[in-house]
Amino acid sequence: MNDDDYRALLDDLRAEHDELCSLIDGLTDEQWQWPTPAEGWQIRDQIVHLAFFDDLAVLAAHDEQAFGTAAAELVAGGPGWIDAISFDRRNSGSATLLTWYHRSRSTLLDVFSGRGPRQRAPWFGPPMSAASSVTARLMETWAHGQDIADTLGVERVPTTRVHHVCHLGVLTRTFSYANRDRTPPSDAIRTELTGVDGTILRWGPEDAEQRIVGSAVDFALVATQRRAFADTALRATDGAARDWMAIAQAYAGPPGPGRGRQST
Repeated sequence: MNDDDYRALLDDLRAEHDELCSLIDGLTDEQWQWPTPAEGWQIRDQIVHLAFFDDLAVLAAHDEQAFGTAAAELVAGGPGWIDAISFDRRNSGSATLLTWYHRSRSTLLDVFSGRGPRQRAPWFGPPMSAASSVTARLMETWAHGQDIADTLGVERVPTTRVHHVCHLGVLTRTFSYANRDRTPPSDAIRTELTGVDGTILRWGPEDAEQRIVGSAVDFALVATQRRAFADTALRATDGAARDWMAIAQAYAGPPGPGRGRQST
């Protein structure tokens, strides 16, 4: 990724943040406690999660040793450590959480605007380039924003920002298996998605027998475990492609439970 593409990526992250804020800025205290499709999570928990990991990304960029210590302490909390981050802050007022989220995202954007796209920093797993870190923060914002939109009954208008989520979803195929102590099938997979702007997004060998075809939005929803594969119009070849779609996980952390099928 060159510098111009990186600046455009930062602009997309800022725009994704702005869209999410348009959903939450006017919510009542009661609405902040509404349950979301993520089991056990309220709207407030979704925002805490984003703010907390924005702060951690800034810490990783500034102080590798301090981040390493903080990450080790978090993971030592056991399988429920990600839930605990949000649940331990249930007593915080909604205004406080909203202010925190605005501040943490503003700081993140300022810090990463001062970094080059290839500068690396530690994270959970291998170190990540600044470009990868920003893409991951955009993916998280889009995914948790989807949960909040679903809770509020708001149908979001898709934008080309979702293409970044798709790219990360494809790149994390191997991780999705390793995260479950599984070895991915050796079959190459061709992924062809229709972008929001009508362009065709392509990954993998053109002659691969295993294929995934459909819309970028549907693929992003499955890769972030916001929709079950069966609830989308995606098509996947029986075998490695369909197997991957059953466990696809574009975000770091323990294996997600996925979402049960909603349509009948």
